[in-house]
Amino acid sequence: MPGESDSPLDRRMMAAKDGDGWARCERGHRHWGVHGASGLLAVHHDAGGTPHILMQKRSFWSHHGGTWGLPGGARDSHEDSITSALREAREEAALYGDGLRVQGVYLDDHGGWSFETVIAEAEGLLPAVPANRESADLRWLPLDEVGARRLHPGFAETWPAVSRALRPLVVVLDAANIVGARAEHGWWRDRAGATARLVSEVGALAGSGLRAVPERFPALARWFPRVLMVVEGAAREVPPVPGVTVLPAPGSGDDTIVRAVRNAPAWEQVLVVTADRALRERVAEHGAEVTGPRWLLAQL
Repeated sequence: MPGESDSPLDRRMMAAKDGDGWARCERGHRHWGVHGASGLLAVHHDAGGTPHILMQKRSFWSHHGGTWGLPGGARDSHEDSITSALREAREEAALYGDGLRVQGVYLDDHGGWSFETVIAEAEGLLPAVPANRESADLRWLPLDEVGARRLHPGFAETWPAVSRALRPLVVVLDAANIVGARAEHGWWRDRAGATARLVSEVGALAGSGLRAVPERFPALARWFPRVLMVVEGAAREVPPVPGVTVLPAPGSGDDTIVRAVRNAPAWEQVLVVTADRALRERVAEHGAEVTGPRWLLAQL
């Protein structure tokens, strides 16, 4: 009909705050958020590697008022957990997305209702202040001070698991080895083309988030690692794509991979993807974890 609109913006405006309300999970608990809820855990590692967490003290009138937790709240029907958590951080802490890089999402599933903790790496101790009536205080706390606070019960329950996932993940890919393991028809005649296809697919995977990492890493619903792909030989001119940094090897690809591992900050977790036994031994000496190409190829 004339005058009606069904644009995405209009639909979002109509859905805004449609998540506000109480829900009951299969455990019989009452939770705020008809469609579930999410919160932002911003973490900054200082020069010594100590993680600092942005914590919110809830206003006295709110549910579990006076406790400490994360900026967060009900997720609207049109939002994913990351969009919702970043919106709540803006509304409650005047914290915008600048200076934040999402590194993972932890899912606390209660059956029929869930809370998703969006873990984001902060480039510094970003300014944050109470921006609405839901926040009484906001502070960056060193890791060992978090447990000393009177914590929101939901946050306290998940904190032991979430606190294990504060270190950013860096995935270093041995492109030549992975392309060889993939064994596309005719790849040896066009190594650059095969590598470019791999870069494109890995970029798409990095954008949507990895849903599987080796078991020795913390269990997150999705990981958003920094991805470094080392290329060599005929593939050195392959361009990067969003989500993938391409490192052309000036000489040995193995040496470039070892250098990338060695140069990573001590607080980052590094996972090298290669089947090369000698290379695996070299990067392990510098503290990296290793896995084979099948782990990556199974997700593409």
